[in-house]
Amino acid sequence: MTVMPHWLSKQSFLQPDKSAVEYKDGSFVTFRELERRSKEMAGVLYNMGVREKDHVAILSPNDPSFMEIVYGLSYLGARVVLLNVRLTSQELLYQVNDAEASLLLFEPSQSDKVESLREELQVVSFSDLEGKATVPGLKEEIDLDEVFTMMYTSGTTGNPKAVLHTYGNHWFSAISSALNLGLTQDDKWLLNLPVFHISGFSTLMKNVIYGMTIEFHESFEEDEVLRSMKERGVTMISGVSVMLERLIDVVAKEDIPSSFRCFLLGGGPATKHLLERAQDKNIPVFQTYGMTETTSQIATLAPQDAVRKLGSAGKALATASLYIEAEKGYVGEIMVAGPMVSEGYYKKERRQGRFFATGDMGYLDEEGFLYVSGRKKEMIISGGENIYPAEIENVLAGVEGVEEIAVAGVSDETWGEVPAAFVSGRNVKREAIISRCKHGLARYKHPAYIFRVPQLPRNASNKVLKRRLVEMVEAGDLDELE
Repeated sequence: MTVMPHWLSKQSFLQPDKSAVEYKDGSFVTFRELERRSKEMAGVLYNMGVREKDHVAILSPNDPSFMEIVYGLSYLGARVVLLNVRLTSQELLYQVNDAEASLLLFEPSQSDKVESLREELQVVSFSDLEGKATVPGLKEEIDLDEVFTMMYTSGTTGNPKAVLHTYGNHWFSAISSALNLGLTQDDKWLLNLPVFHISGFSTLMKNVIYGMTIEFHESFEEDEVLRSMKERGVTMISGVSVMLERLIDVVAKEDIPSSFRCFLLGGGPATKHLLERAQDKNIPVFQTYGMTETTSQIATLAPQDAVRKLGSAGKALATASLYIEAEKGYVGEIMVAGPMVSEGYYKKERRQGRFFATGDMGYLDEEGFLYVSGRKKEMIISGGENIYPAEIENVLAGVEGVEEIAVAGVSDETWGEVPAAFVSGRNVKREAIISRCKHGLARYKHPAYIFRVPQLPRNASNKVLKRRLVEMVEAGDLDELE
C-alpha cells in the first residue's frame, strides 16, 4: 500500500488562491473553491447512499460539474464508471450492467438516453445534485493501489471491456508526462477533449497532481483555441489529427506565440503530410502513443527530436518500457510495461507477466524510436506479403483534395486480400492517387480499388470503422472513384 495526501486537498493547501480551472469567458475557480465544492458534492452523494467502493456511472459531455462529481466520489472512495455520450441507450445499458453500477449521474442534455435505464439502477440528473451537506471522515489520503476509474474500450469487435485504472496508474501517467514534456509554473493546459475519454480525463488528473491551471472548453473550436493561445496564455493542448488539421487551417505562422510549446498529438498514427503542415505553421507537435489500457500516453516524442524524427511516436516514457516482437527495423507487435499500464479489465482476464500486448503493430528504428504501423487486426496479407494500412494512408493523405483517407483489406480470389482505399473530399482525382502510389509505394501495396465516401464511418471513440467500410463494399453500396 502506497498512500499520499489527496491530490486536490494538497493543492488547495499549497496554493489555495491559484486558478485551478479557467473558462473562455474569463471566469475561474481556485483550488480552494474546487476543493470546497467537491467536498460538498461528496456530502450530497453520501446522503444519496454512495459508499466506499460503490460503482457510480457518469454520463456527461464536458461540463464543469463533472469535475466536482469526480473529485467528490474520490473523497468517498467510490469508483467512477465513465460513459461515452455518443453511445445509444442499448449500449449504455450493457455498460452500466457490466460495470455493476448502482447509480447513474447524467448531465441534463443526456436525459432522453437514460429514461430506459431507470428500471436498472438509480438515475439522477446533475441538476438534482444540490445542497451543502458535509460528511465526516472523507478520504484525505489516496491509496495508489485502489481502483479509481473504469473506462470502456471502443469495442470495434465484440463487446467493450471496462479497463480498471488505479490512482497509481493516473499518478504515474501524469508524472511520466511531466518528465518527458517538462513543467513550468506558467503552464496552462487547454482541455477540450471529451473528459470521458482517457486523454481528456488525464488532463484533469494533471490539473490536481501538478497544481497546474487548465482551461476548460466544452468542445473543440479552432477559433477559440487560437484565442486561448494568443490571448489567454495556454501553453499546451492535447488533441487528435482532425483537430490539428482544423487548427492549421485558421492559423498563420505569426499567430503562434513563443509561450505555446506543445500540441500533444494522440489518437492514432498521424500522417507525415499533416505533421509537415504543422511544422510549416510553427505549431510544435509532439506525437504520442498510448491507449486506454496505458492510461493515456506511454511513449512520446521528446521536443529535441520532433523535427529529425518526424512521424515517430518517440521512446517510452521515463517510468515505462517498450519493445517490439520482431528484429530491429522490422514490424511486430508493440509490447509495453510500466506503472501506468492497467492490470486488466473488470470481471475479465488480468494481465499476465510484466508486458502488455497492445495489439498495435510498429517498428523501432536504429536509434530505438517507435513508429506505429497500425492495428494488428487491420494488417492486410496479400499474396503472402504483409501490408500495413497506415503506410498507404500516409502516402495518400498528401494527394490534393483528399480530406479523409482509410485503407482496409478486401477479399480477392487471386491474392486472398488486396488493399482498398476509401477517400472523401472535393475534386479528388483517381489519376492523382494512382500517380502518388507509383512514386511512393511498392506495386503490391497499391490499392486495387479506390472508393469515394461522403465521410468515414466512426465509432463513439471517433475511430474509423474499417470493418464497416468492407461491409459497404461487399453490399455494393460504394462507387469507385472516377
